[in-house]
Amino acid sequence: MSAAVLRTPEERFARLPGYAYAPHYVEVDGLRMHYVDVGPRRAAPVVLLHGEPTWSYLYRHMIEPLVAAGHRVLAPDFLGCGRSDKPAAIADYSYQRHVDWAWSWFEQLALTDVRLFCQDWGSLIGLRLVAEHPAAFARVFVGNGFLPTGDARLPLLFRLWRAFARYSPVFPVGALVQAGSRRWLSADERAAYAAPFPDARYMAGIRAFPRLVPVTSDDPASAPNRAAWEALAGFDKPVHTCFADGDPITRGAERALRRRIPGAAEAAHTTIRGARHFLQEDQGATIARFMIEQMRGDARRPPPAGDQRSSR
Repeated sequence: MSAAVLRTPEERFARLPGYAYAPHYVEVDGLRMHYVDVGPRRAAPVVLLHGEPTWSYLYRHMIEPLVAAGHRVLAPDFLGCGRSDKPAAIADYSYQRHVDWAWSWFEQLALTDVRLFCQDWGSLIGLRLVAEHPAAFARVFVGNGFLPTGDARLPLLFRLWRAFARYSPVFPVGALVQAGSRRWLSADERAAYAAPFPDARYMAGIRAFPRLVPVTSDDPASAPNRAAWEALAGFDKPVHTCFADGDPITRGAERALRRRIPGAAEAAHTTIRGARHFLQEDQGATIARFMIEQMRGDARRPPPAGDQRSSR
């Protein structure tokens, strides 16, 4: 890894609309990784994994309903994103490194009995973790995500996005999130998505993500992802899909998840109406309600009196 690592100044995260969570950090591979951690400390954890070019800010509409329902909610920022450290060279990032970094975060927090929600790159990383460490997960929710192996041609829109991320001289994060959302974001919300990236030097991680998606069968991530699919073919804990009705990138991928993962056969599924790729931005409260309903019968670890970790 190159020696250059950037850290976004803390003042960039002051007074973000709807996001007043105290920061938490662990060290991963010598880098500082940020996460949100709110709700009863001893409740079974709900982990929310974001995609690209977003960060944990994406989950602000889901965190509060989940906490109000009694869940401990954790939302990490992948390295290169959000408040986490940002290696400055695109070559510093690989699919495998992201998987390893994320699992190190799980291990350091000793997370077990996890309810996972994953979207976009959160699914590419999250489904690998579920496949490789199935005992850690009790229930999985996949929204607008998949686990590609490079054996099938990806949609034209993704291929255009991949080229844009690689060659465009500008990378307007707020505008990109807006383009993937049906709801009109305020200027302050768009600025909040761009807050982690004071200038182009900080964007290596989010620029790298599209080129890390396996698009050929001999990609370095193809074999590990095929192995993950083989493992997921034996995963019989509940797997729910909640895909948006307006996402042209992942449309139809939910059918393969339901067909190939045994835990999806008897699980409830839903279509999130009125949403595009960033369904958390468009219909976060609706997704949270669906999750709460599915988790209602799960065994709960009652928190000790007064053990509330919300920083709000």
